[in-house]
Amino acid sequence: MKKLLLAGVALNMMLSGAALADITIGVAGPMTGQNAAFGEQLRIGAEQAIADINKAGGVNGEMLKLSVGDDACDPKQAVAVANQFASQGVPFVAGHFCSGSSIPASQVYAEEGIIEISPASTNPDFTDKRPGPGIYRVCGRDDQQGQVAGGYIADKFKGQAVAVLDDKSAYGKGLADQTVKFMEAGGLKPAVTESYTVGEKDFSSLITRMKQANVKLIYIGGYQTEAGLIARQAKEQGLAATVMSGDAIVTDEYWAITGDAGEGTLMTFSPDPRKNPQAAPIVAEIEKNGKTAEGYVLYTYAAIQAWAEAAKKAKSTEFGAVTKVLDSEALPTVVGDLKFDGKGDVTLPGYVIYEWKGGKYDYLTADASK
Repeated sequence: MKKLLLAGVALNMMLSGAALADITIGVAGPMTGQNAAFGEQLRIGAEQAIADINKAGGVNGEMLKLSVGDDACDPKQAVAVANQFASQGVPFVAGHFCSGSSIPASQVYAEEGIIEISPASTNPDFTDKRPGPGIYRVCGRDDQQGQVAGGYIADKFKGQAVAVLDDKSAYGKGLADQTVKFMEAGGLKPAVTESYTVGEKDFSSLITRMKQANVKLIYIGGYQTEAGLIARQAKEQGLAATVMSGDAIVTDEYWAITGDAGEGTLMTFSPDPRKNPQAAPIVAEIEKNGKTAEGYVLYTYAAIQAWAEAAKKAKSTEFGAVTKVLDSEALPTVVGDLKFDGKGDVTLPGYVIYEWKGGKYDYLTADASK
C-alpha cells in the first residue's frame, strides 16, 4: 500500500510541476474513553511541536500537518488507526499511549514503512519484540520503572503488608509484575495480589480484604480512573495505607477523582521535562493558550522533534534515510539529547519517585536530588 501511495504522490508532482507539498504526520492515542486525558496530552504536545517546527521553516522546506488517530486504548481500534495512517501516506506517527495499542499497531507500521515513536508505551515487549526497524520510544520501560518502585517499597516498607493490584492490561499487569519482581529481590513478598477489571467502580470487597491483611501500602498497576477510585474508597472505608502507582497517574484527572484522598500518593515517572531550562519557552507558550504541559505533553513534543531533526539531517523523510539517523545520532529535544539503542529504547535517565500533594505532583523530597 505504502509504495503505491508514494508512487502516486511522485507522479502527481511530476505532472503538475507542483512545489513541495505539506507533510502529514500522525499522533495516536486515546482521544476518547476513560483515558482521554492522556490522549489530550499527546495532542497538545503534537500541536505545539508542529506549530514551532513550522514557524522555524518546517522540515526540509515543507510544512507539517497533523492527523489525529483515536484508538481509545483498544488494540483493534489501534490497528484500524494504523491502517488509516498508512492509507494517508504518513511517514511518521507519534504514539500510541497504551502499550496494548502500540504493540499491535507497530506491526502495521513495520509492514508499511512508517516510523513510530511512542511517547508513553512502557511495556518491554514493545521494543523487545520489535517487529522491525523504525519502532522507538522516548519514555522508559516497565522493568526500569518496576526496579525503582519495587526497590523503594522493599526498603521503606520492610516487614509490612503490601498489596499489589493490576488491571490485567499489557501496561498494568506488566508494571505490577516487574514491581513484584524487584520487591521480592529486596526481600519483601506481597501480602495481597489481585487483578481487577478496567471500568470497575466498586472496590469494597477488595478493600475489606486489604484491611484484614493490615496492608500499609497499595501498589496499583493500572490507569488513573481505577487507581483514583481505589485511593478514595480506601480512605472512605478507613484503610490507612499509602497508595503508589506508575506513570499512568500523571494527570490532574487523578486528583479530580481522589480529592484529598490522593494526598501522599506516590508514583514513578521520568524526570519532569518542565524543569529543563530549554523547555521554559515551550511550557510558557502552552500555558499561554490555557493548557498544561503535564505528563506526556513534552514527551510527545520530543518524539516529533526527534523525527523532524532526523529528517533534516537525512535531507529526506524516506523511511530508510530517517531511521539511519535515528539509529546512530543523538538528537536535541525538549527532554534532552535523545539517543536510541539497538532495540529502539531511549538512553535518557529512567525513573524517579514523585508525590502528590495539594493536587499537584513533584519529586518526593527524599529523591529530589536524583
